[in-house]
Amino acid sequence: MQHEDKTVQKKNLYGIEITKDLTIPKLFYEKAEKYGEGRIAMREKEFGIWRPITWKDYFENVKYITLGLIRLGLEEGDKVAMIGDNRPEGLWAEMATLCARGVGVWLFRDCLIDEVKYIIDHSDTKFLFGEGQEEVDKALSIFDQCPKLEKIIWDDPKGMRNYDQDCLISLKEVQELGRELERQQSTLFEETIKKGHGDEVALLFYTSGTTSLPKGALLSHNNMLTMGQHLMTVDPCQSTDDYASYLPFAWIGEQMMSISCGLQVGYTINFPEEPDTAQENIREIGPHVMFAPPRMYEQMTRTVQVKYLDAPWIKRKCFELSTKIGYHVADLKFQKKSAPWYLTFFNWLANIAVQKKIKDHLGLSRVRNAYTGGAAMGPDHFRFFHALGVNLKQIYGQTEVAGISVVHRSGDIKFDTVGHPIPETEIKITEDGEILTRSPSVFLGYYKNPEATEETLKDGWLHSGDKGFIDDDGHLVVFDRTKDVFTLRDGKPFSPQYLETRLKFSPYVRDSWVIGDQRDYITAVICIDYAVTGKWADEKKINYTSYQELSQMPEVYDLVEKQIIMANKDLPETARVEKFVNLYKEFDADDDELTRTRKLRRAFVEKRYQDIIEALYTNNDNVHIDTTIKYEDGREAHINTDLHIRRLKIED
Repeated sequence: MQHEDKTVQKKNLYGIEITKDLTIPKLFYEKAEKYGEGRIAMREKEFGIWRPITWKDYFENVKYITLGLIRLGLEEGDKVAMIGDNRPEGLWAEMATLCARGVGVWLFRDCLIDEVKYIIDHSDTKFLFGEGQEEVDKALSIFDQCPKLEKIIWDDPKGMRNYDQDCLISLKEVQELGRELERQQSTLFEETIKKGHGDEVALLFYTSGTTSLPKGALLSHNNMLTMGQHLMTVDPCQSTDDYASYLPFAWIGEQMMSISCGLQVGYTINFPEEPDTAQENIREIGPHVMFAPPRMYEQMTRTVQVKYLDAPWIKRKCFELSTKIGYHVADLKFQKKSAPWYLTFFNWLANIAVQKKIKDHLGLSRVRNAYTGGAAMGPDHFRFFHALGVNLKQIYGQTEVAGISVVHRSGDIKFDTVGHPIPETEIKITEDGEILTRSPSVFLGYYKNPEATEETLKDGWLHSGDKGFIDDDGHLVVFDRTKDVFTLRDGKPFSPQYLETRLKFSPYVRDSWVIGDQRDYITAVICIDYAVTGKWADEKKINYTSYQELSQMPEVYDLVEKQIIMANKDLPETARVEKFVNLYKEFDADDDELTRTRKLRRAFVEKRYQDIIEALYTNNDNVHIDTTIKYEDGREAHINTDLHIRRLKIED
């Protein structure tokens, strides 16, 4: 068992005392009173201009939405769902729901109709906030199938002129209802907030559902606030800091930074203009703290690698030299050794000449602490960012602990671990290697699922379903999900995620799926990155017409084989990929192959691609595919092709 920093002060660094009576709305009220018009609470880029929103504006908008919801009939414990991009109105709607003593439920914007229906119906949602026409269309299509759903509230008027259904109401109309109610009951808003209690349910989060239907995790105000308090004890932020909010609010990681930590610190939350402009907008803001899943850092790495491939010879050599120096310095830091003066000097030069420009391009020039979590990150990506001088830290947690329970400490980072527990968090490893957690942030249980709650929560301990161990330095090592751990042919356990992340360090590989549990050898299914590989093929004057055709080119197989050989290095012979196939399409969340946070649904893909798995473990050189794929716009395409299977030469 490991338990760190058990005794903490009643008041945290920001003068906030986390008690059983404190709620998110009460904290919001205090911050709004403190800062008023004198501090920017959030910014949104709109029509190319950053629009500031003061704490007073934030407060006024939330107040009238809250009273409007009460006027519409929202009662204590009622569920209110939100769907749309990251924007101020979405955060206002969530905060207003909590102020009215309702329960917030977020959905991913790209959820399909069936997913929307399941969550809205299962959660007993009463009101649904949709950003605009697209979200309203989804809501209207399932409205009659969700008996508890009464109103759909929209805020973007684009395309909404001819919508006149009785269940629809605009955000402005809701706020006007709130103003009318305030004229009748001037103190209702404050009185409603004061009634709240820390143990009440604040948010209902649906898990990613990698193996089954998503489960709704119930998180209290106290769960969320204690988690934020303890993370900020480890890595304090400042009220003058900027944070970029671009990841879905349906992901606990974004709630962790925008609500749990953001409210306590009072830093400015910045919303990009569109999801497609997020990286550019982040560069403009230059946030001081950043949190993202590995896929975002993988994309950043890919961006740099592609720029490198396109650069002139002299720039490539400068990048190679500076990166080599950066890696050397980073490795010494990992070993807790000081770099010699000459290496420190060369690293300073490398930073001025190359690294500083790359960090600025990625929006990381001012970042003090960058976090990643939600899935495994490969050591190659981790070392890459530390070589640039970015203080990237791995965190470990899950929705059921309000986001985080373990994090790296600055100066004590080991890229094959996730660090030490945050204050007031205990970690215990069972005899069979399962990771258990106990803390004030452990959730209340699953909504409408007492059986799953009993399996997960036992005597106050959260059973994670992950395998791991605590190393000699007290760091937690997370091996993998228990159900996903392989047994190699020599009987040793192996994490497929580890190899998959190494494969994805290549700019030409978008996704990878490693197979081999209790089999004679390891195989892989590769999804190439169409844009990067396509550009490479254009430069090589290789003609192709589609992803499917490009993926099966012999030259592309040669390219991917080189990437796999590199990933195989330093691995034991039994853990190396021996055969692989390039898939005819990318893995897609809309096809149920990935979760909305891009985790691989292993059980599903094993069933869908059973023919490919069988072919990989026979002497076949090809596997025939006859299937239909569906595009986002509803079009369907018939795929009738042969996929080539290639065997690698395994060298000791």
